[in-house]
Amino acid sequence: MSRSFLASLAVGGAIAVSVSAADNSGVKITEQADKLRIEINGEHFTDYCFKGAPHVYFYPLLGPGGAKMTRNWPMEDVAGEEHDHPHHRSLWYSHGAVNGIDFWAESQKSGRIVHDKFLEVKSGADSGVIRSSCKWIAPGGETTLTDERVFRVYARPGSERLFDFEVTLKAGDRDIVLGDTKEGTMAIRVNESMRGTLPKKPGEKKTPVGKGRIAMSTGAQSSGQGDDQAWGKRAEWCDYSGPVDGKTVGIAIFDHPANPKHPSWWHVREYGLFAANPFGVHDFEKQPPGAGNLTIEAKKSVTFKYRFLIHEGDEKQAKVAERYKEYSAAK
Repeated sequence: MSRSFLASLAVGGAIAVSVSAADNSGVKITEQADKLRIEINGEHFTDYCFKGAPHVYFYPLLGPGGAKMTRNWPMEDVAGEEHDHPHHRSLWYSHGAVNGIDFWAESQKSGRIVHDKFLEVKSGADSGVIRSSCKWIAPGGETTLTDERVFRVYARPGSERLFDFEVTLKAGDRDIVLGDTKEGTMAIRVNESMRGTLPKKPGEKKTPVGKGRIAMSTGAQSSGQGDDQAWGKRAEWCDYSGPVDGKTVGIAIFDHPANPKHPSWWHVREYGLFAANPFGVHDFEKQPPGAGNLTIEAKKSVTFKYRFLIHEGDEKQAKVAERYKEYSAAK
C-alpha cells in the first residue's frame, strides 16, 4: 500500500497491515483513488468501491475464468442490459426501512450509507481482509446508525471464489427499528445472462425465458417461468446459477446459523435480484405490517454473517449443500 494510504488510516485511528507476495500467490489488496482492488493469486477478483455513490458496494465481481457475475449497470453502460433499479449496485448491503428511512433506494428522499474509515486492511497468503465502518446518514444529515463490516476473501485453488461478509449494526443514543419490508438486505444483482427471465427485445410480447436457475436448501426452485417460486421463502442457503460467456456458473449465499431469524427469507427474483432479507415477513408471508421488525436497543448492536461461494456449474455440481454443512458446522 502507498504511504499516503497508510497515513490516512493512521489519522482515522485504524491499524493497517499489507503483505504482498512476489509470486502473486494469495490475496492482495491495494489502494486506488476511490476503491480497494482485490486480487486472488494474481487475478482481479473485485473492488471495494467506497466513494461516488449513495452506498458502498463491490464491483466488478469476477468468477471462474474471469466471468462477470454481476450486472454492469449503473456502474457501466453496457449494451443489452436493462436500466431498472439503479440502486442494484453489483454486491451491497442496505435496508429499506431503518427508523422509517429508506436506505435501499437512491433518491433525494433516501438515506445514504457513507464510508467512515478503515479499521484494518490486510493482504495474506491464505486470505485477505477489509474491516471498515460506515455511517447511515438520513436525508436531513443526521446519523441514524453506524456499522462495522468485515469482508474476508480466501485464496482458494482452482476457479472457485469464497468470501465472508459480516456486518454489525450499531445503535446510538436511541433505539433503531429495522422495519418489515422486502426491500433489503444482503444483496447481489446477477449478470443479465444468468437471469431466469430475460429482458424483452423490441417487438416481443412475452418475457423471454432465460437459462438462469434459483435453488434453495429446502428444494424450492425457480427456472425461467416468471413465477418466482423461490421468492419470499425461508432457507439456509440459496444459489443462483446461469450462463456467462457460454459457461454455467453460479453464486451461493449461506445464511449463518447464528444470524437473527435464521433461516433467512430470500428476496430473490428471476429478473436477477438475489438478496437475503430476514425482515420482510409482511410481504413474504402476508402477515400484519411490522411483524418482521427487529429492534436494536440504544447503545446495543446486532450482527449478521454470510458466506458467498462463486462456482462453476449449478448448485448440484458445486455441491453447495455439502459446503453449507461445512460452514454451519464450523460456527
